[in-house]
Order: sequence, then C-alpha cells, then structure tokens
Amino acid sequence: MSLVWGIVVVVVVDAVAITAMLLVRRRAPEGSYFTDGDRASGVFGVLATGFAIFAGFVIFLAFTTYDQSRAGAETEALVVVQQFETAQFLAPKTRDRLTGELVCYARSVAEQEWPRMEDGSLGDAINPWSVALFRTIRSAQTTTSAQETAFAKWLDQTSDREEARRDRVHGAAGITPTTVWIVLLLTAGIVFLYMLFFADSAEMRRSQAMLIGSATTVVAVTLLAIYALDNPYRPGLGSIRPVAMERALVILDEARAALDDEAAIPCDAEGNPTRS
Repeated sequence: MSLVWGIVVVVVVDAVAITAMLLVRRRAPEGSYFTDGDRASGVFGVLATGFAIFAGFVIFLAFTTYDQSRAGAETEALVVVQQFETAQFLAPKTRDRLTGELVCYARSVAEQEWPRMEDGSLGDAINPWSVALFRTIRSAQTTTSAQETAFAKWLDQTSDREEARRDRVHGAAGITPTTVWIVLLLTAGIVFLYMLFFADSAEMRRSQAMLIGSATTVVAVTLLAIYALDNPYRPGLGSIRPVAMERALVILDEARAALDDEAAIPCDAEGNPTRS
C-alpha cells in the first residue's frame, strides 16, 4: 500500500470514528455511560493492552519474515556473482554456457519473478534457468585439480543460492493467517465500541474527537503496518525491490567486459530464452 493510500485510510477511519463519537455524545449522560470511571478505564486498559501485545507479537513475526526475505534476495544476488567467478575455472565450453545462463537467471529474477511475487502468483514455480544451470554443470568434464575444486565449489554455491531463493520467495505468499486477521480486527472493533461508551455530553466536542481519534489512529496505523509487512514485495512504501539482483547484473556485465567474455547470452533482457 502506498503512503498516500495509507493516509487516506487513516483519515477515513478517523472521520468515521469521530463522527460516531459525536453522534453518541448527543444522547450521552454527563460523565459518560459509566458511573465508575476508574473501573471502566481499568477495563479499557486491559483491552488496549491485549490488542497492543497481540499486534506487537504479529508485527515482530511479520518483520522477521520481511528481514529474512530481504536478506535472502541480497544473498541470492551475491551468490550469483560468486558463481560467475567460480565458473571461470571450469572448461571454456562449460564456462561460457554457465556464464550466459547465470545472466539469464538474474534477468528472470528481476524482470519475471519479481512482478509475480508482488501479486502473489509465483507460488512454488521453479526458475527455469536453475534447471539449465544444473544440466550444464552435470555434463561438465573436469580434467585438472582446479576444475575439480571449482566443480565442488559450484555445487556448494548452488545449494546456497537455492536456500537464499527459498528465503526470498517465502515472504511473497503472505505470512499472517486469516484467523490472526480476524482476531486483530475483532479486537480493534471491541476497543472502538468500548470507547464510544466514554461519550460525555459535558465534555467539549474537540476533546471527545481527540479522545477517540488518537486511539483510532494508533490502531489503524498498527494494522496498516502489519498489512505492509505481510507481503514485503507488495508495491508501496518499504517494499523490497530487486535492487541487489539488478546490481549483480551490472557487476556481471562489468566482469564480462573486463575478461573480454563474448559468450552469447541465451535470453533477452527479461530472461526469456532466445534459442532452443
């Protein structure tokens, strides 16, 4: 969700809450509907604290997943660059194929997988270039100790890349269950309704508006934060972008130019195969 839409949601929710409070205030007795204000405040404290603790726990879990997804994306991009370096120690034919397929892998992540993660449609789909990389390395022939070492290192880096991709993709499916959302919204609704009983005809309108408006703002912002962290790739403020993989592509291009690598890249700019 963008910052503008977030502000709009908060303003609309506050407007509804303040309007409801002022309408209830018209018929409210002096001193609110509670005859014992201290006891009512104590109960409200329990409700508000319960919501805050539960929401805080959900935010902690959501942020943990957010950070894991961000770290996974950065690690995956780093391993792609490292595998390019490892490929330089393999036989020329294998090296050229792996180099081209690594570039295609990075392009497909940045241009194809990212939009699908944003709309939640990626699912468990495998990156086709990871299959191509596996087939190429499986058919590699090693004749020197350096090539054997590079081959073993490549397999280790492949495992690291796949683990990092798993961490990246994990956050795209959303981590907050529907039952948790129901509890959050139900608790927020109870807090809102309970506050309406603090309507006091003897209080100034602005005081009553501030009373419910401030509490409603805090609750609304908390729910919006959970919604934003629930899918870290959803377009909007704070969303994770493919910056690391795009930077890796720049590094790969510079490295290939420095090594005078003119091997053909078997894909277009978006990672789609250009040959069979």
